[in-house]
Amino acid sequence: MDRDWMRQRLEAFDELVTQYRNVQYANGDTSDERKQLFEAEPTVVRILRRLDPQMLDSEVLGEDAWQGLTINVNEVRRGIGILADMDEWTTRMAPDAPSLPADRFHPWVWDAARTFWESKHYRAAVHAAATSINAHLQDKLGRRDLSDAKLVQEAFSDKAPETGKPRLRIPGDQTDPGVQTRQRGALQLGQGAYFALRNPAAHETGDLAEQDALEQLATFSVLARLIDGCQIVMHA
Repeated sequence: MDRDWMRQRLEAFDELVTQYRNVQYANGDTSDERKQLFEAEPTVVRILRRLDPQMLDSEVLGEDAWQGLTINVNEVRRGIGILADMDEWTTRMAPDAPSLPADRFHPWVWDAARTFWESKHYRAAVHAAATSINAHLQDKLGRRDLSDAKLVQEAFSDKAPETGKPRLRIPGDQTDPGVQTRQRGALQLGQGAYFALRNPAAHETGDLAEQDALEQLATFSVLARLIDGCQIVMHA
């Protein structure tokens, strides 16, 4: 809905009404103004009914018994008021909702993404966050031979650690079904984040929408906290 255009048309009609009445008061010929008003009215009516289907039950213009022009200008001005405040209604009267402050994401994510985010390079911010997590995970496991989804797969594998292949374990009793479920979930989340989010961020063109990028950073923040909180299990 083009609110600026709608408001311009209503304001132009209101100005034309004022011009018509000024000419009428001066006992001048109002035929030109009447013509312009009737030409503009259909669009004005459509706009008003678009703003509020219940707003207008009759036409904006009419004629009295002496063929004088009647003008329902108050509804036009009401429409102008609606358009003037509509954007503010959206922000001021929206239901309370939780916010997601990016600077409270895990430091591995936000410290890497912040510079790109502040310059509105949202895809680059996501890519930087994913790269940062990969670097920290490599450092935590002491591995440089793998990266990204493959590294996550090896890190959260339920296989026993091997020489040169330490594992990450969710804290808790490893025989507990709940801990085992979280372990599998961390593996799937990590692989999904790299396949579905990091790879497009690295290879696709065009930027992400801000909201999409924020949600993707939040996903990586969850992954970072899981990795950061895991225990390292080494080969005996």
